[in-house]
Amino acid sequence: MKISCTQENLNQGLMVVSHIAYKNSNLPILSNILIKAEDKALTLSATNLEIGVTIQIRSKVEKEGEYSVDAKLFSDYVSYLPKERIDLELEDDNLKIICEKQKTKIKGQLSSEFPLIPKIEKNNPYIVSVKEFKQAISEVVFAVSNSEARPEISGVFIGLYSDNIILTATDSYRLAEKKIKLTDNKNNNERKIIIPVKTLNEVSRILGIFKDNISLENIENIEIYILENQIMFSYNGIDLVSRLIEGQYPDYTQIIPSSYKTLVKTNNKNLIKVIKTSSLFTKNGINDIKIELNSNSKEITIISSSSQTGENISKIEADITGEDNNIVLNYRYLLDGLQNISSDNIILEISNNNSPCVIKPDGKDNYIYIIMPIKQ
Repeated sequence: MKISCTQENLNQGLMVVSHIAYKNSNLPILSNILIKAEDKALTLSATNLEIGVTIQIRSKVEKEGEYSVDAKLFSDYVSYLPKERIDLELEDDNLKIICEKQKTKIKGQLSSEFPLIPKIEKNNPYIVSVKEFKQAISEVVFAVSNSEARPEISGVFIGLYSDNIILTATDSYRLAEKKIKLTDNKNNNERKIIIPVKTLNEVSRILGIFKDNISLENIENIEIYILENQIMFSYNGIDLVSRLIEGQYPDYTQIIPSSYKTLVKTNNKNLIKVIKTSSLFTKNGINDIKIELNSNSKEITIISSSSQTGENISKIEADITGEDNNIVLNYRYLLDGLQNISSDNIILEISNNNSPCVIKPDGKDNYIYIIMPIKQ
C-alpha cells in the first residue's frame, strides 16, 4: 500500500470516521480505522457494529492495499501535521507516514480482522436538502426517550412519503414533529422506520464538519437508502450505514389536539428570557411553572415558587385570543421546544390545564411541539 494525499483532505476524512471508533475490551479492533487504497482513491472506514462510516478521499494511489491503525492516535497525529502533502506506505506491518521533515511509523493490525461494514445498493434513494434535514434533526432529537424499557421510542420515527419526510420523537411527556419536503423520490414507496438517535446525531455531526467548506456549496442534498433493517445516508463521498430499531412506534397522532380554547402569539426570545428567570424559583425535581393567560390585559403571567429559593412572578405582552386560561408545565421541556424554534414569534394553543399544550412557529405549519401538563 502506497498513497499520497493532502493533509487537509486526510484530516477532514479522519474527523468524519474517527468519532465512530471506540474502545472495546472484547473486540479491540473496533478502536481502529481501516485504511484502504484501491481504484485510485483512499477509503477510510470505522464501525462500532451498530453504525459504520466510510469516506473516500482524493489521493494518488501508487500501490493498492489495506491496513488498520488506532483511530485516536492516527487522527491526533495527522491533525498536528503541516498542511502539506502526506505519504502513507505499509512497511513491515507498520504504517509509515512522511510529511515534510516528519517521519513516523504507527503499529496497527491486519485488515482481515476488521469487521465488515454492510453494503447497501445505491438504488432508488429518497433525496432531501442537507440544510433542511440537519435542521429537522436538531428540532426533534431532544425529545427522544432515554429509557431502554421502551426501545421503540428510544429512536426517531421517520415517515417517508411521496413528496415529504416526517421526523417524530417523544418520551411520553412531550413530542416533537417536523415535516420537510423531499427534493426527489426515486423510490415511490412509503416507508415508516425507527432510527437510533445516536445515528441521527452522528449524521448531524458529520454534516456540520462540512458547513464552512466553500467547495461543498453545490452539494445541496443527502441521499437516503433503506434495505430491510438497515439504512444508509450518502453525502459527498461519505456513506453512513446503521441498523434500524425494530418495533411498532405508538400512534402519536391521537394525542395531538384538534382544537383549542386559547391562542397566544408572543415573541420567542422574550418568553425564553422570563422562563429562565422563573426557573430559578421552581421546585427541584418538579421544575413546575404556572402560565396564566389573560385575554383582556393581553399578558402572559408566569409564576414559580419554591420553599427553598422563594417565588417569582413575571409578565410579558402577548396577543391572546379566546378564553382566559392557565396551565402548569415543566420549564425544561418548554425551553427545549422554544430554543429549537428559529421563528421570532411562536404560537401557543391551550384548551385547559389537563390537556396538552401545543407550540408552533408563527407562520409555519411544518413543526409542532407538544408538552403534557403537570397536574396539580
